Amino acid sequence: MPKNIIIVGAGGFGREVCGYAEDCIAAGAPWRIKGFIDDNATVLDDYDYPWPIVGCIADYAPQPDDAFLLAIGAPALKKKISERLLGRGAKFETLVHPTARIGRNVVVGQGCIFCPQVNITCDCVIGDFVILNAKSGCGHDARVGHWATFSAFCDVTGFCQVGEGVFLASGVSTVPSIKIGDWASVGINSSVVVNIKPGLSVYGNPAVPIGKAR
Repeated sequence: MPKNIIIVGAGGFGREVCGYAEDCIAAGAPWRIKGFIDDNATVLDDYDYPWPIVGCIADYAPQPDDAFLLAIGAPALKKKISERLLGRGAKFETLVHPTARIGRNVVVGQGCIFCPQVNITCDCVIGDFVILNAKSGCGHDARVGHWATFSAFCDVTGFCQVGEGVFLASGVSTVPSIKIGDWASVGINSSVVVNIKPGLSVYGNPAVPIGKAR
């Protein structure tokens, strides 16, 4: 029996994930889209989608045949919502778009979203609820912590360690073996050439601290 897919979050990324789920279904994934859950019941009113808002994130009770895709990019909010839904018995799917490539000996946690043309090469470990947006990737032996989010076109190279809850804006690149500490954030088009301490926000080429991550 196909799993009833519920997309958590009906904002911009949730609508993108909906399209990626359709691509996965067309490629043979045993899913059917049931709808979205979002605390804004009117968020889809200006859009043409055949699937409804089936409930609120705050109080949705998972059904036995439900499977969830967590389509929220902000790491702290992603952590909060994933833990809340897991506490109610939710079961999360990992979405790997048909155009993504996952190499040999890659370990992937639950609830991840790998968007079109993502490339995770080999011998990597990817934690739970990690997002790699379109055309982002990890080189060999990279480690990525739970709830991290890579925006589009990010290039994390070999042996890098990306901590829990890290946010990479679009176009971030790293030199090999860099460590980005837990809950740090890296601004758009930045180049990371030295280790980043936990909780810092950095920006630039090369990236330098600009304050604390939100």
